Amino acid sequence: MISFNSLYKNLQGSPIEEWSDALPKLINTALDHRQHGKRDEWQQLLTQLPSITASHIELNRDCLQIGKADDCSDKERETLHALLKQLTPWRKGPYELFGIHIDTEWRSDWKWQRLQQHIAPLKNRYVLDVGCGNGYHMWRMRGEGAKCVIGIDPSQFFLTQFQLYKHYIGTHQPVHLLPLKSEELPAIKRQGFDTVFSMGVLYHRRSPIDHLAELKSYLRAGGEMVLETLVIYGDKQTALIPQDRYAKMRNVWFLPSTDMLVLWLKRLNFINIRVVDVTVTSTKEQRATEWMTFESLADFLDQNDSLLTCEGYPSPKRAIIICNSPS
Repeated sequence: MISFNSLYKNLQGSPIEEWSDALPKLINTALDHRQHGKRDEWQQLLTQLPSITASHIELNRDCLQIGKADDCSDKERETLHALLKQLTPWRKGPYELFGIHIDTEWRSDWKWQRLQQHIAPLKNRYVLDVGCGNGYHMWRMRGEGAKCVIGIDPSQFFLTQFQLYKHYIGTHQPVHLLPLKSEELPAIKRQGFDTVFSMGVLYHRRSPIDHLAELKSYLRAGGEMVLETLVIYGDKQTALIPQDRYAKMRNVWFLPSTDMLVLWLKRLNFINIRVVDVTVTSTKEQRATEWMTFESLADFLDQNDSLLTCEGYPSPKRAIIICNSPS
C-alpha cells in the first residue's frame, strides 16, 4: 500500500497545514471507491523494482534523468525495463532511468519550455498541479526549486507510474500525487498555494468557470495561476461545444477563444491576465511511440486536411494564460 506519511509531514507548518486533518480520510475513501481492477497488480510491480541507487538525479532538464546506465547490472536493467513496459502506456515525459529512455507520447518538455520563461520563479514556493498525470511537470517544478509540489489526478495508474519514479528519485522528496479529483480537495480558508497549475484540464470540465473559481480558491492572495488549455480562433463571445467527440475524445465540453478565456478570468476578478503562448499541437509533440503504441494525434486528424480533426473541427491548438489572485 502506498504511504502518504511524508506528505502529511510536509504539510506541518506549511501554508496549507489545514489539509492535514482532512486528506487521510479523503485519500482512503478515493482509493477504496475508485479501486481499479489492476491496482493490486500495479502495486505488486512496485515491490519487484530492483534495488538500485541513482548516482545522479537531474530534474531540471527536458528528459528527466535518474541514474546512469553503469549504476546497475545488465540483469537489473533488463528487469527494470520489463517492469516499465508492463506500465505502458507512458503518456507524459520524457524520462531516462538508469540508461533506459522512455520516449513518451507527449513531449511534455515542449510545453514546459513554452511557459517556463513567463511564470514567477518557483524557488521556495508551494505549488499545486491539477491534472498532473504521471507527474512529469511536478518533477520539473521541483527542479526549479519549489519547496513542496502537490499534484492532483484521480488515476491510480498514473499514481503507480509516479510512485515508481519517486522510489528512485527519493521518497523524501516533497513531491506528492494525490489520487483525487480537484473538486474533492478541502477548502483553504487561510493562506493557500503560491502557484497553481491547471494544464489540459479545463476543456474536460462541464462547468469551466466553476473550475477556474475552484483554482482561485486554492491560491493565496497575490498567488499565480498558470492555465493551459485547448482554444479556438474567435472573439470574446466565441466557443466551440463539440456535438459528440473532439479529436476522438468523449469528454471535451468547451473550447473557448483566448479572448473569451480572458473575459472569464476578469469576471472572476483575476488580475494581471496575460496570454503568453498559443501553439498548434503538432504530430511531433504528440505521437505514438514504442512506449505508447495506441492511437495518437495523427489518428485524430482528418487524413486529407491536418488543420481539421477527424470530426471536422479545428485541429488542437493550446494556449497558456497566466494571471494572479487579487492581493
